[in-house]
Amino acid sequence: MEKNLFVGIDIGGTSVKLSFIDKEGRIKEKWEIPTNTNDNGKHIVGDIKKSLHKQMVSRGIKQSMIKSIGIGAPGFVEVDRGFIYEAVNLGWKNYHLKSEMEREIGIPTFVDNDANLAAAGEMWRGAGNGANNVLCVTLGTGVGGGIVAGGEIVHGQFGMAGEIGHITVVLKDGAPCNCGKSGCLETVSSATGIVRLAKEGVQATPSSILNKVYEHQGDITSKDVLDAAKGNDAFALKVVNESMNYLGLALANLANAINPEIIVIGGGVSRAGDYLLSMISKSFSTYAIPKIASDTKIRLAILGNDAGVIGAAWLGKQRSM
Repeated sequence: MEKNLFVGIDIGGTSVKLSFIDKEGRIKEKWEIPTNTNDNGKHIVGDIKKSLHKQMVSRGIKQSMIKSIGIGAPGFVEVDRGFIYEAVNLGWKNYHLKSEMEREIGIPTFVDNDANLAAAGEMWRGAGNGANNVLCVTLGTGVGGGIVAGGEIVHGQFGMAGEIGHITVVLKDGAPCNCGKSGCLETVSSATGIVRLAKEGVQATPSSILNKVYEHQGDITSKDVLDAAKGNDAFALKVVNESMNYLGLALANLANAINPEIIVIGGGVSRAGDYLLSMISKSFSTYAIPKIASDTKIRLAILGNDAGVIGAAWLGKQRSM
């Protein structure tokens, strides 16, 4: 085992992913434990300590071999203090995660938002290919994002930079978003947003495959919509085109402002692959400055669930060496 190791941790609502990662960003070992959100998440750090210690003992890793711990956490994070303002899914509010980890484990610990670190992971070892200016977008239940500029994660004044999902794209009669606004990108381009758009019109479109799926299953998934669109179902195509047009618009406006070298698209919706990428690229080219439209690369994320732990290790490496 390497003598210079970094621990990357990605805390999610259902599981905590942990890994030992070398200085080149290669995963040496990875595992996960359930996220215990009982008692407002007060057991999470203790569970991490026990699991980490067990793995160190079984693999003969001494504490002196670990240079730092990086953690990606959901919610609003004050990076300098490693302080969690709020992580609703974990039950944390005004929680000193960095100091709690360092007190319990005794290894320098650095904390950032999980979406930011997924972006950093893709930049370091994934589709970002080492570029210094990368915009990463995750299309899942919501729309997450992270911005890397000049090789550093952009946090903004209050640590809230990168809230890409809450860019307003529907100016009139937009659907309400859980952030409190209406017409956010998340309401139309997430998996949930795609389903919402489909459900709004599916019953009025009896000729669509999706109408038959809805009648049979009583529901529709984003995969149903994307599969139907790939099969040239007219209604499904209309839904996906609308959804990806909004996404291309948002990405173009962001690219016009920050000029990334690479835009990385990840999350569950991105499994639609090149089919989705072509739709996004078409819309992006329509709204971006011509030079940015021609020179910006748009790629699918390649690290999957490993992006968060790799990005967390990158954070620890950057801060500790």
